[in-house]
Amino acid sequence: MPVPDPQPTGERENERIAAFNNSPFARLLKMTITEAHDGFARVEMDCGHTLNPHDVAHGGAIFALADQAFGIAANCGYADRVAVSVHIQYIAPATGDLVAIANRVADNGRYSTFRVMVYEGERIIAEFDGVALQVKPPHP
Repeated sequence: MPVPDPQPTGERENERIAAFNNSPFARLLKMTITEAHDGFARVEMDCGHTLNPHDVAHGGAIFALADQAFGIAANCGYADRVAVSVHIQYIAPATGDLVAIANRVADNGRYSTFRVMVYEGERIIAEFDGVALQVKPPHP
């Protein structure tokens, strides 16, 4: 029988959110997780500091924002997951505040599938699909 995790879920989620928010890469791109729980995340970023020579957000910055939302949504619960496959489709250019919203859409116990939508206001900027592999079983 597994040993119960001594931390309540909320405390563990807060620690994971802080770890993701405080990572050097997230700080470099000024991404902030504004809401997260197992299977869901909302991450924000002003893309004004990531503009490319066409004066729109660099695709890598948009990808990084979607990937950050995917990562915290996949790892905010008790299980530890890593990405094994991702795909992004860019819909429109962006220049301002971006929000990435991640939702788990499928889970078979070992693999989880997530859909991340990136918005600038009401406008869809990108659609991101990711598959995560559970590498450490949950300890409820």
